[in-house]
Amino acid sequence: SYFHLFVASLHGPRFTLYCVAIEFGSEWAKVEEDCRMAIHYDSHSVKAHYMLGLALLDRQELAGGIKALEKSLELGRGAHPASYMVEEIWQELSKAKYIEWEGLSKMRSSQLHKLNATCKEALKSYNSLDNPTGDMSEEHLNELDEVFKKAAKADTPTEVPDHLCCKITLDIFRDPVITPSGITYERAVILDHLNRVGKFDPVTREPLEPFQLISNLAVKEAVYVFLKEHGWAYKIR
Repeated sequence: SYFHLFVASLHGPRFTLYCVAIEFGSEWAKVEEDCRMAIHYDSHSVKAHYMLGLALLDRQELAGGIKALEKSLELGRGAHPASYMVEEIWQELSKAKYIEWEGLSKMRSSQLHKLNATCKEALKSYNSLDNPTGDMSEEHLNELDEVFKKAAKADTPTEVPDHLCCKITLDIFRDPVITPSGITYERAVILDHLNRVGKFDPVTREPLEPFQLISNLAVKEAVYVFLKEHGWAYKIR
């Protein structure tokens, strides 16, 4: 049955997973059903949560899709932090989170625009009590616009702070780790460097072994807070 093929693919190589996804791409409802069944039997299946997330996103269930992808990412980082799957999950999650931010940003922008107009009307009515002409000073208008400009600042894309970016990729951290020398890197990137290039810190050139890497929880929390307040930073360059 398709379910047995699907479950088998969860433990197979990468191309098998994609073959299943492509072949049944028009049957995401079936994929969702089988993913839920697979999760029932193995709640720690990274790929089942991942495919469930994709299926839900295909049905425009953004919140559910994001939740499933976040669970998949959590499980993936715990089992194989440097695997291709973790990067793949992050890519899909980032796209979903950016879409979520876009929707919320547009809604907030519309609300601020309406509130700005309402405030100007209220200010005009208030001024008319002392000023029969009803004219508002340019100063008052500028002050009001400045207030709303500051309110919209969080939704205005800028640059991600350097201390929240990996020194190798220059991208915002996803799973930061710190070395004995005090430098923080993206886990998958530094592990790849140690495996392919050599057992040394790419910046200080000091000897470095994988077991010496420690999760930088402070930076990880800072990234979480930053992304929560600035969803535009999820956009993949």
